[in-house]
Formats: sequence, structure tokens, C-alpha cells
Amino acid sequence: MKRFLTTIITACVCILSGAQPVPAYLDPTRPIEERIDDALSRMTLEEKVRLCHAQGKFYSNGVPRLGIPGLWSSDGPHGVRYEMQWAGWGHAGWETDSCTAFPSLTCLAATWNEELAYQYGRGVGEEARYRNKQVMLGPGVNIYRTPLCGRNFEYMGEDPLLTSRMCVPYIKGVQSMGVASCVKHFCLNNQETNRMSVNVEVSERALREIYLPAFKAAVEEAGVWSLMGAYNKVRGTHACHNHYTLQEILKGEWGFDGAVLSDWDGTHNAREAAYNGLDIEMGTSNRPDKGINGRQFRFDDSYLGLDFLHALRNGTYPESLLTDKVRRVLRLIFRTSMNGRTDFGNQDFAAHSRIVRQIGSEGVVLLQNNKVGNAPLLPVDAHNYNRILLVGDNANRILSHGGQSSELNPQHETSVLQALTSLYGDKLTYAQGYSTDERQNSLLLDEAVRLAHQADLIIYVGGLNKEGGQDCEGSDRKDMSLPYSQDKLIEALLNVNPRMITVLMSGNAVALPHVSRMPAILHAWYLGSDAGDIIADIISGVVCPSGKLPFTYPLRLADSPAHAFSAEAYPGVDGTEIYKEDILVGYRWYDTKKMQVLFPFGYGLSYTTFSISGVKLTGGRTVTATISNTGNRAGKEVVQLYIGDDKASVLRPLKELKHFKKVSLEPGETQTVSFTIDDADLKFYDEAAHSWRLEPGTFTAYVGTSSRDIQGKVKIKV
Repeated sequence: MKRFLTTIITACVCILSGAQPVPAYLDPTRPIEERIDDALSRMTLEEKVRLCHAQGKFYSNGVPRLGIPGLWSSDGPHGVRYEMQWAGWGHAGWETDSCTAFPSLTCLAATWNEELAYQYGRGVGEEARYRNKQVMLGPGVNIYRTPLCGRNFEYMGEDPLLTSRMCVPYIKGVQSMGVASCVKHFCLNNQETNRMSVNVEVSERALREIYLPAFKAAVEEAGVWSLMGAYNKVRGTHACHNHYTLQEILKGEWGFDGAVLSDWDGTHNAREAAYNGLDIEMGTSNRPDKGINGRQFRFDDSYLGLDFLHALRNGTYPESLLTDKVRRVLRLIFRTSMNGRTDFGNQDFAAHSRIVRQIGSEGVVLLQNNKVGNAPLLPVDAHNYNRILLVGDNANRILSHGGQSSELNPQHETSVLQALTSLYGDKLTYAQGYSTDERQNSLLLDEAVRLAHQADLIIYVGGLNKEGGQDCEGSDRKDMSLPYSQDKLIEALLNVNPRMITVLMSGNAVALPHVSRMPAILHAWYLGSDAGDIIADIISGVVCPSGKLPFTYPLRLADSPAHAFSAEAYPGVDGTEIYKEDILVGYRWYDTKKMQVLFPFGYGLSYTTFSISGVKLTGGRTVTATISNTGNRAGKEVVQLYIGDDKASVLRPLKELKHFKKVSLEPGETQTVSFTIDDADLKFYDEAAHSWRLEPGTFTAYVGTSSRDIQGKVKIKV
């Protein structure tokens, strides 16, 4: 680093003084491609090869002789991860690696607010640059195919349009700070079970319509600078070196000019890594043919290390393969650590907490708010209650820890217990209620029930957590049930006092067998540094909830499309998984099959009420609607437009989300919302023609506030 800074300072002095010559690669005012050409002309073969593999767990090589720095990457789409050991998976033990914990990406998706997505990315980028990270490994844009997937909380739900619209500003925000987003996991990494080896077989149409659009948007709209391959196989070949997905689609069709990183230990074949689009091999640590492990591992022993060098020297591989990889890595370096910026980011925790609170406030989803007596339980008027009982392990658990790669070391994380104690003081009593240690749960239940007899109101805070088998990398959930005997606890509490507010912290849908008896339910995700304050604001009514579900809550796991078939569809048989539901993922399945659901995609209640009227077609392709706040307080509503093909030559979903807009309205206020329908909104992918196809006919535009709450329709003729 000292040598790099000295080189840059010397170059800047030369530039300012007019001294010549200054190497083009060191001059940030020159075009990047010119700088790349100059650097390439000065590099040895060995130096070029070293750019193509890691030199530490989260560090890849630069060219020290030329003063070109390497790349530091960091996990954490929700913030900058702990500093890790150089060659191991343990924490480095620093005391200066704290960060802001931003809400989970499912929460961000639930805001349906693109401006917040940009602020989120910008905040992460500011802290990443401050921490000297050039590549942030996120966002994750894999599709929510099954409610059991352990990493769903890191993704943005079941719909490709919503995911695309939210990931683009996130990426732009991160990269506005000169930090690369590394969009992941490309592609079809939709489960954690057997993730390192499962072979996914999927139709070309489902691939193009469901699983690729967000990645395509990241490349073509956001201009993402790097991309991470997935662990699984795609049609027989590992995704980190898959010729079809990386070379033909990503770099060919989409024109991606950034660098492809492998997922850690995601590289399996030297020849495929050389030829099939991988640029930087990361994390390889246990190749059986080398007998290497942990600190004894020489990073030069990577597939794109010494083996690659020897094969280039003896003519096994053409040098053009190497040149393309090196150009991409240099382009990434010149866009980040050598981009000529003079700012160093910031770690303004107060400013970033304000972003966290706004995202969380707009992301929490009010699922249910039935009347108990004469009025709904939410929002809570503290004057009506003298004794409030808070129950639940998640009310006092730091939820930014755990989850494996998404773990964070937050500078602060306010718990629900802390926030509600500050709000209600002596009126509040806390009972843990359940534990991750099942042996304690009988006693904890008895204590909670005893205290419930004395309470006027119960606030229950449960759901999942970041431990293995819950919302956590590396494993899927076994079923949709709440863990740690929570259903039994919820039933016991309701039997004592029906005045209970349930707060679910989870990145997934969960089974709610007592839902008909639960008057008030909030889906609160993982809310990061200011989780407790966000929930307190919504419970107390300081904030009017406006979150909308980015996925469907099914009535039963068996109703979910991935689970409606044999084990071939999930989790796979003999190493292969077939996506038998094809394009009918999420609400596309439930709506087309006319199935009941617990809570539909796009659904979320408010403390005020809204109505949509006057849906009409103007100018041939513009749909307009009037949205009104018919309640007595300010709030926000998401107007959603879906398109359905009335008669097609192929199976199409009943309707698909194509546009949305979040609108803020004062009581009695009315606004007109308009959406322009283009050809892309009406097309499907024609597998025979290998292209998108628009068929003539009649289409229906559905306007509403969820996939099931449709308040107006118009016909569009093509």
C-alpha cells in the first residue's frame, strides 16, 4: 500500500508540474482502456496470471512492481463484514471493524421504493470505501423459489421485475462511491441444500423470464462492475465456469465488461476455469489433488494459478484467454482503487442510521390488524394500558450476527426490548418465552403464561433467527414451522389474553396455524442497527406502515410450486433438480392455479385506507389511475400494475407485475398515477425462435394494491 501511494503521489506531482513522461496507466484522467493497454504492455506473463487468483481469503493480487494495488473484497450485502483472517474463516479480532447494519434485502424489497434502494447502496458504499474495500459482494438477486431457502433473507423476493427495479439503484449507489458491486449468485442458486453440487435443469423460457432478468438489469441498466458465479451446476456444468451462462449470455449477449469472480471454493476444473468465463478464482482451499488446507494452502496452487501459468507457457492455452481476463481485472482496479477519487468514504453512523430507520419504517409489513373489542390493536395508545408484557427471544437478540457470510459487527443494534422499555418504562415487563435451547422452553413458557395473566396487552416478538437451519447460509429450513416451540407458546398466550400483537422477524414466510386468532401481525424482517426503534415507531403509531410483501405466504408448504411435485423438483434426486413449475413461480403459480394463499404477493395493510378508481387507457398504451387516501392520517400506498395475455399460443401466467409506484398521500389527498406499457411488457420468450416474441391479441392490465386486490382493469389490443 505504501508503494502504491508513493507511486500515485509521484504521478500526481508529475501531472501537476507538467513533467513527462507519466505512465498512462497511472494517469486517472486518461480513458480506462488506454490505461489498460499501457499496463498490459508493461506486465510479465507471471504478473498477468497472478491477477487471476486470490492471494488471501478476501484479497486478490495487483501488480506490486508497477504500483497497481490488488482488490480487497468484503461479504455483506447488508453492510461491511467483520475483518477476517488472511487465510482462514475466523475473525481477525480487530477493534475498528464495526459497521452500520442495514436491513436485510428482503426488507428493502418490501419498501417498493427505488430511491431508498439507492440510499441503501450509497450508505454501504461509503462505509466500504472508508474500510478500504474495493468490491462489495452483493446484492444477491436470486429468486425466492421455495420458502425453505436459507438465504432468502439476502435476496429480494419472488418476482424478477421487483428484484430488477430494486437492485439497479442499489448497485448505482454502491458504485457511486468508487466501490464495485458484485451481483450474485449467477445463476439458479435458489436453495442451500446440496448447493455445492446440485445440477439444476430448467427450461430456457423460465431461465430467461424468471431467473435472469435481475442479473440482466444489473449489467445493462446499473452497469455493475463485477459478478459472482454460483456454487450449483447449470445443465451439468458448474456455474462459476459455465460457458453458456458466462460466455454466451453474460459477456456475449449482454456485453458485460466487468470481472467474474468465483464463489469461494466454487472452482472445480482447470480447463473450464480457463475457457468458460471465470476471471478471478477466489477461496479455493481444499483441492484433493494438492492436499492443501487452511494456512498451508499456497494461493498459487489455484486452478488459475501455477497450473494456468504452465499451460500458457507450453501452449496448452492461447494467451488471448489470459489477456481477456487481465483486461477485466485491470478495468475493475482502475474503476475502484485507481479511479483518481480524492474522497475516502465515511462512516457516519448517525447519518446511516437515519437511512436504516427509513428503510425499515417503509419495509415492515402489517399483515393483520383486526379489531379486539371496538378497535384494532395497532397502533398502540399507551394511555389505554397499564401493564404491557413483551415476550420472545428475538426481542432481546442481536440479529445482525450469524447467517454466515452476511454476519455483521454493528456499531450498535437497538433491541426491541431496549426501545420499548424506553417507550413504556415501568409499564413493560419482559419474558424470554422460548430459547434456542429446547430444554428450557417448558419453563420459559410457564413463566410467560404466568405474566400474561397480569398483562393488559402482549407484544410477542418471534420468528426465525440467523442460526443454522433458519435464515442462514449453508442449509435450508426443514419446514415452514416457527422453531423452538413457538406455536405452542403463541397458543398458550392467546388462551390467556387475546390482546396480542405478533412481530415476526424473518426473511421467509412462516406457517401460522393460529392466524385466525392473532389480531395483529407485523412481518418485521431483520432491521439492522435500529431494529428496536423501527418496531417501536410502528407499534406506537409514530410511523404508518407501508411495506408490501415481496413474496407470497402460502397456506401450506405443499402449495408452494417448488414443493407441488416430486423430490426431483426440490431438493433434487441423484444430484439433479428439475424446475418442474417452470415459469409459474410465486404468485404466478397461485394466481394461475386459482389457489388460496394466506397473504398474497404485494400485500400490506396501513393505519389509513386507500382506494383506486378511474382506471383507464389513454393514448393507446398509457394506463392511468386515481389513488386516494380515504383515511384520517398520512400514509403511503404502492400502486401495482400487472399484465395478462388473454389468449396465447403458450402457457402464460394469469398476470405478471410490470410496473409499480409508491405514492405518499395526506388524508383526503388524491393523485393520478400513470404507466406506459411498452412491447417488452407484453412479450414472452419463444424457445423455438430463441428470442422474445410479441403475439397480436388482447391483453388485460390489472391495477391494484396486491396481486389479489385488483381494483381496476383495462384491455390493451395489439
